[in-house]
Amino acid sequence: MSRIRARRPRFGWRDGNSVELFVDGEHFFPQMIYAIQAAQQSVMLEMYLCSSGIVMDRFIAALTEAAGRGVKVYLLLDDYGSRGLMEEDRQRLRDAGIQIGFYNPVAFYKWSRNFARDHRKLLVVDRRCAFIGGAGLTDDYDIDQPRKPETPWHELMCRVQGPVVADMASLFRHLWWRVTAEQLAGGSEQTAQSQVGAAQVRLLSTAGLANQSIKISTLRCTSRAKERVWICTAYFLPSFSLRRALRRAARQGLDVRLLVAGPLTDHRWIYYASKRFYRRLLNAGVRIYEYQPRMLHAKVALFDERVSVGSCNLDHWNLRWNLEANIEVCEPGFTREVEQLFETDFGDSVEVDAVEWERRPWYRKVRETVWALICQWILRIR
Repeated sequence: MSRIRARRPRFGWRDGNSVELFVDGEHFFPQMIYAIQAAQQSVMLEMYLCSSGIVMDRFIAALTEAAGRGVKVYLLLDDYGSRGLMEEDRQRLRDAGIQIGFYNPVAFYKWSRNFARDHRKLLVVDRRCAFIGGAGLTDDYDIDQPRKPETPWHELMCRVQGPVVADMASLFRHLWWRVTAEQLAGGSEQTAQSQVGAAQVRLLSTAGLANQSIKISTLRCTSRAKERVWICTAYFLPSFSLRRALRRAARQGLDVRLLVAGPLTDHRWIYYASKRFYRRLLNAGVRIYEYQPRMLHAKVALFDERVSVGSCNLDHWNLRWNLEANIEVCEPGFTREVEQLFETDFGDSVEVDAVEWERRPWYRKVRETVWALICQWILRIR
C-alpha cells in the first residue's frame, strides 16, 4: 500500500456534462444498480447510511456480480452510519473480493472526534458515470418493495456524465487514501473528459471547519441572486450568516422560499429547535413551507437559474463535522426540472403564516426555546 500523501482536491467548473434528476428511491435505485451491472473497470461507492434489508441485498448482488466479472469494486462506508449493516452482509461483500473501508471508526478515546462523519453519497462507475445526492442504502427510501416503509423518505439523486465525473473519482480516491492508506491509481480518466451535454457543473465538498466551500457558495449565490432563492433542506439549523443573507434577499424583493421538514421527521428535536428562526425570517418576507406527506430528506437549492444538489443539509452540525459533496449545475433544462419539483413539493406543504405563527400557544414557544438552547450547547462541542 502506498503512503504517499494525497493533496486535498479542489475543483472548478466543467463544461460539457449531462445531469439527470431522479426523485425518490423507486426511481434512482434501479438506475444506480443498472450502472453497476454495466460496469467494466471499476465501481467506487461511498455512503453514510447503510443498513441490511431489501435495498442492500439488491446492491450486494449487483456489486458481487460486478466483482465476479473482474471489475474492481471499492466500498467506502461511514463507520457510524453503517452500524445497521449486519456482519453476515459485510462478510458476503468481503467474500466477493470487494474492498471495504470504514471512515472514522467509533472509539471511546476519540471523544468529540467521533462526531466527524462521512455524510457523502457518491457512486462512480468506470469514471464515466456518477450518481450524487442524499440517499442511503436503506429500505427507508424505497416504496417499490413488498415491505414498504411506514413513511418513505423523499429524496433526490442525480446521474452525471461528462468531465466532472473525473473530479468525483478524484474526491473518492482522496478519501480512500485517508481511510485505507492505499493510493488508488488514477486510471484511464481521459474517457471521462469527453463532452456529452450542455451542462456546466462544479463539484463542491466540505471537510468540517477545514473546508466550508458549500456554505461559502450558498452565501455568495444568495447575495448575488436577482430574482429567487429557493432552498430545500431536511434539517434547518442555519448559521447566522445564512439567516442574515436570506432576510436581506427577501427585503430586497427577491422570491425567497424555504422548504423544510414537517411533523414526519426522524429528528423531532431539530424540527422544534428550527422554529426559533421562523419569526425573523417571516417578518423579513421569507416564505416557509413545511412538507407534509412523508419524511423530507432532500437537499437542493435554486438560485435564479443555478441549482445546487447533493448531501449537505444547511445546518450547523453538517457544516461543522461532516464530509459532504454537492454539485452546482447551470443548464436551463435541468433548472426547469428542479423548479417543477419545488412547485410540486410546495403544493404538498403547509405554508407558515406569519400572523398565525405569532399566535401559537405559549407551550409550543417554550418547547421550541428549550430545544434551541440544547442545540446551541451541543454545537459548542469541539
